[in-house]
Amino acid sequence: MAPMSDHPGEQAAQDPIKLLAIRESDLSLDEVFRAVGDDASGGTALFVGTVRNHDGGADVDALGYSCHPTAEAEMRRVAEKVVAEYPVRALAAVHRVGDLRVGDLAVVVAVSCPHRGEAFEACRKLIDDLKHEVPIWKHQKFSDGTEEWVGAC
Repeated sequence: MAPMSDHPGEQAAQDPIKLLAIRESDLSLDEVFRAVGDDASGGTALFVGTVRNHDGGADVDALGYSCHPTAEAEMRRVAEKVVAEYPVRALAAVHRVGDLRVGDLAVVVAVSCPHRGEAFEACRKLIDDLKHEVPIWKHQKFSDGTEEWVGAC
């Protein structure tokens, strides 16, 4: 990322990747939001993915997430790609694994940038690439007794 100006507050952040984790415990919006706090940022975008009660026309009772041992390294690779493409001041992403219930937080990502448009774009890129590139799998259990595995978030 190239420096944006001579003003010290607009120089590239030393390490904009503040928090990356895959956890079996509950996720915290406050933790992720605090991690991306940055005085030089004018915009912070936050995305929260929750477990919904349906998928593909079927009622979902519960689901579980599991991941490959390389998942956190892949999260870092995705985060580094976003940092290289956008003027990111701070970035955070956490994903849940284990058994979750409807309404639980499954993933929380946030990005702070100098301006809101950049923050929205970078956050969208981050969640979309995490979903498609990080080896995390979802095992859904439906009300009718059927089950389904879904690749990546």
